[in-house]
Amino acid sequence: MSHKITAKVAQEIIFHEAIVREAYKDSVGVWTWGIGITNASGHKVYPRYIDNPQTIKRCLEIFEWVLRKKYVPAVDEAFRHFDLTEEQFAAALSFHYNTGGIKRATWVKQWKNGETENAYQSMLNWNKPPAIIPRRKKEQALFFHGTWSNNGMAMEYDVRKPGYSPDWASAKTVEISSVLSELFD
Repeated sequence: MSHKITAKVAQEIIFHEAIVREAYKDSVGVWTWGIGITNASGHKVYPRYIDNPQTIKRCLEIFEWVLRKKYVPAVDEAFRHFDLTEEQFAAALSFHYNTGGIKRATWVKQWKNGETENAYQSMLNWNKPPAIIPRRKKEQALFFHGTWSNNGMAMEYDVRKPGYSPDWASAKTVEISSVLSELFD
């Protein structure tokens, strides 16, 4: 069964990520753009988006494509024969988008075996770096309790040059729900 990316599912992941509308170097020097997208996604980021900011809509269109082509199939495979709720799918997709580890995650195996309490605890084993723990707790609350954490908004950052790192001081909150509704619903 293929699960559907809805505006609400996409919004939850973006809430945990951020939007940077032109290419930047991430913490390990990988060229990244939009909502955490790199060349490894299959979409050419470098050099396409260096000094070439895109619209929020374009960032979200490519984000949807990357989710659909690369991340949803892995989540579907990991939960084959299980019908996930929208909340569970959103949490699993967010987890996989962040870790790439949905197929090897102990919590997934435990949940599928009916070991819900163990799965709940094991999800928090994916806690490196420590700054990721709040996100993991929100994914845990969404998967196991159906508690959404997004608010229809996203953080957007500019790029600091000449080093091409995110300019954390430039943070601004942008409304994305209308564009997501147009793209997903």
